[in-house]
Amino acid sequence: MERLVKTEGDVDALVALYAQDLDPSGATHLRIAEELESAGRADEALTWAERGIRDCAAETYIDGRLVDYVCAHYAKAGRPADVVGVHRDRFRVEQSLTAYQQLRSAAQTAQCWEAERVAALAALREDARRERGGRYGGPVLIDALLDDGDVDTAWPEAAGLADDRQWEHLADLSRETHPAEALAVYLRLVERLKEPTGDRAYEHLARLLLGARDCHRALGTQEAFTDCLTGLRAELKRRRKLMNILDRCGL
Repeated sequence: MERLVKTEGDVDALVALYAQDLDPSGATHLRIAEELESAGRADEALTWAERGIRDCAAETYIDGRLVDYVCAHYAKAGRPADVVGVHRDRFRVEQSLTAYQQLRSAAQTAQCWEAERVAALAALREDARRERGGRYGGPVLIDALLDDGDVDTAWPEAAGLADDRQWEHLADLSRETHPAEALAVYLRLVERLKEPTGDRAYEHLARLLLGARDCHRALGTQEAFTDCLTGLRAELKRRRKLMNILDRCGL
């Protein structure tokens, strides 16, 4: 039926056909919008795309191309506040790092990120509070703060919430500004990596030790690092691959 309608060139009939089965992700709305725009009916195309945004407002997943389509048209029309509004609504539903990044980008363009950030972080804090102890991995709040480069706020927020990946990222960003705190994180993670074997684990262990070395240098305690590394090498000396990787890294 679709091929037949396209052959006839009846755009209205094609729209009616697609409208019979609208995908909850908004993909069909986008398809209709693109057909209308190709037919030179830009206003109707945007109307359908906006309808898709509304129809999918409560859906956790929405076709990102539909969001991009609407926001691109708003931006072209000089409507930055409306772009922010679309991303704000999506962030409230998704509560993901990607949605946070998209909101930040839109709000910075519209020069209203400071206010939007306060509200977004408040929502993520509430989400982290509700999910405490029941989330797989650390909360989006920590990822958002790290993505902003806001390590001063991330340190107190991370306590009792962050997972190992987030702690390591926080330490990596804080070697110069919070060397003592970062060192404590590296040493804790090093202890956990003594048991796993294999090249991937060994490479990871070496990266942690390099981070710890940078922290000791910032603190002026290089001798303590040398003692720590000597002890670790003695403890794990039978792991030849690990020793080779440490040698290669200058450890």
